[in-house]
Amino acid sequence: MASIKKFQVTFDCAEPERVARFWCEVLGYVAPDSDGTESPAWFSATDPTGEGPRLFFQRVPEGKVVKNRVHLDVRAGTGLVGAERLAVLEAERDRLVALGAVHLYTQYANDEDESCITMQDVEGNEFCLD
Repeated sequence: MASIKKFQVTFDCAEPERVARFWCEVLGYVAPDSDGTESPAWFSATDPTGEGPRLFFQRVPEGKVVKNRVHLDVRAGTGLVGAERLAVLEAERDRLVALGAVHLYTQYANDEDESCITMQDVEGNEFCLD
């Protein structure tokens, strides 16, 4: 049986600290206390409970040019259905737009799937509220 591996999620970006602080606000993560070891080339964020993966943000010279092949799903409406779920997702969407996110589109519930909202972070990386 294979052992479970720990992992981090790495974001290529132009402004690592800015993107990291955005995601700290989205997820309730924390940025490291300033101890003089920060670099303008990278920044990290961690789950204060120790359960979620570390997020690592690294500066790259090129900008984002195509849709993400991998994205984060932010579980804002877990356990909710119908209008109640949509109301929670829309409230979270509004909170994140105020932080600099962009609302791309909303997929409304149908006979098979619940509502989901697709957004972009402060550098255009796609993510979903579901």
